[in-house]
Amino acid sequence: MSTIQRLTGPITATTPKPLLRRPTLVRKREDDDEAPPSSPRKKAKVTFDSDVEVRVVGDWEKAPHLIQEEVRRAFAKRALGDDSGYDKLKDVYSQKNGNEEEFSPVTIKNYTISLLANVSVLNKSNSDLVHAVLSSDWLGRTEDYVALFVRLLANVSSAQGVFLGDVVQMLVNNLTAAPPSNGRIRDLPVVTRLMIYARVHRTLQYLLQLIPSAGRILSSTMTTAFPHPTDSRRSHVVYVQNLLKLVGYSPELRGEVLALITERLVKIDVQVQVDLEDLAEDVGEGLVDQIPPARPDLMDDMEDSDMSDEEDDFDEDEEDEEAQRAKEITKNVEKMDAILDILFSHYEQSFGHPSVEEQVGSLNILLSQFVTTILPTHRSRHTQFLLFHFAQQSSEYIDTFVGTCVQITFDKGQPAIVRQASAAYLASFVARGMHVPSNIVRDVFGYIGGELARLRRNHEPSCRGPDMRRYSSFYVLVQALLYIFCFRWRDLESAPDDDFEDDDLNTPYGQQHQWKSGVKEALSQNVFSKLNPLKVCSTAIVTEFARIANHLSIVYVYHLLETNKRVRVLQSAGTGYGQPNRETALSARRDESYQHLDAYFPFDPYHLPKSKRWIEGDYREWSGIPGLDDEQASETDSDDEEGLKSEAEEGTETDETGGSF
Repeated sequence: MSTIQRLTGPITATTPKPLLRRPTLVRKREDDDEAPPSSPRKKAKVTFDSDVEVRVVGDWEKAPHLIQEEVRRAFAKRALGDDSGYDKLKDVYSQKNGNEEEFSPVTIKNYTISLLANVSVLNKSNSDLVHAVLSSDWLGRTEDYVALFVRLLANVSSAQGVFLGDVVQMLVNNLTAAPPSNGRIRDLPVVTRLMIYARVHRTLQYLLQLIPSAGRILSSTMTTAFPHPTDSRRSHVVYVQNLLKLVGYSPELRGEVLALITERLVKIDVQVQVDLEDLAEDVGEGLVDQIPPARPDLMDDMEDSDMSDEEDDFDEDEEDEEAQRAKEITKNVEKMDAILDILFSHYEQSFGHPSVEEQVGSLNILLSQFVTTILPTHRSRHTQFLLFHFAQQSSEYIDTFVGTCVQITFDKGQPAIVRQASAAYLASFVARGMHVPSNIVRDVFGYIGGELARLRRNHEPSCRGPDMRRYSSFYVLVQALLYIFCFRWRDLESAPDDDFEDDDLNTPYGQQHQWKSGVKEALSQNVFSKLNPLKVCSTAIVTEFARIANHLSIVYVYHLLETNKRVRVLQSAGTGYGQPNRETALSARRDESYQHLDAYFPFDPYHLPKSKRWIEGDYREWSGIPGLDDEQASETDSDDEEGLKSEAEEGTETDETGGSF
């Protein structure tokens, strides 16, 4: 009872504290959201934009930091013997274009960034990964990726020198007409061939500046990547153009690059001459003249990857063997013509440079190529015209080239074949060079005459008759002397008039001519020597000399020619031994006697359709002597002389203006 009384006061209820609400991502609806739908019975219509590309994100499309960790772990596990992650890493760069599982450009870029952070582990043991990276189509990607990849190449080449050769080889291969990178990657803009070449050149320039030793590797790599002589004209043009562009930012390689191009050009040149010899005479003689006009520069159309190699297809089964070979020769001639035109243009920039040092440097390069490559090579026919043209740019350069030939010709330390070839170049340059001055002609004539006098003193006491093997040096020099006289006899007169033109030569030639001291003596003493050079020298040259010398009343040799018909060359004259077996294909004849020297003079008429423009104005065509041909045509009782003339016309290539030379 007492207890109940204590609780009689009012009882107050305590309100419990509410619980905290969980955070939610559900947005509180606005008032407008609470409005009832217009039609509760219809579902909302959903539309899709067909222009939006929907791509499923693959497992490899990861955040950059995850890719970095993946790459790090791949190398770590490989060190422990687990190559699973490493092999997946190689797959990133081994994907071929068109594969459905091809990685996105962003993913590949992130992997490349991760590799750049792990360059230190890209050593020789991981070479297969490095090669996969180098083989990837990085040149066809965006500019920012190319810049990233170049950084990777530079770091790998610097940190791991063992891969420098592979890097340079990959870059040079992309300078060919068919680079490994085609510039076509899915979802990326097409990169043209010209853009690919420009990117390669920028990369090479950067590496050469960063790693000087790369230049040495580049020299050997350029040689191995050079197109084979049987490759297309386009392949040669593209590669040569790219090599010359390389010279622009790496001038220290200029000599090696130009020597390489010249060496390969000479091989094509010689092959053309050999092939022409094997054709029928009438086909070979007209083949060069039948070449169509030169095509436009192929570098302008380089971005067209579908471009053919410009060779016309033909059904070999429907053509005889000779016609097929003629077409192959024509392709090689076009190839040679295109390369020569490129080289003429390249050297023209140097010789047109205001710096004398630049010009002299280019002349020295040409002379070096002449001595090491052109001079020792048999049957070179067109390559030497580079030196022929540019040596005539000044009197000093003419003197330099002539001096080089004179030194080699009279150097007893040189092989006989080289000395005799040099004599042919010397005589041909002096005779054919339009800008070779009269004083050079007289000096060379005197040098040769002096050497012949020495040889006569040595050989005549024991001479028993013409012997090609034993006296080959003497015969070669006599032939050079006769050749120079036939072309430049006006410069050997005692008082030539500088204003005297060929068209004014209407005076009777039977009158006495005055010659420089020693000219007449040199001709008569050598022609009538016991060594009997007219029996051994080329019939074509001997015949033309006989006509001119008789007309100018300097020496009469027809009686000697008649006597020589009954003279036999000694048996010791082995076929081709001790004489330069160097003739132009168009002048060589199967029935030419082994007892005569070859009528080879290296600056015979130049007929390549595109590059011949460079020597216009430099070349002295054979024009004959006014009145001489008319005089001979009026003779009706000279059957023997007519036979000699016919033989002369068959013995050497004719100029466009006529005559026996």
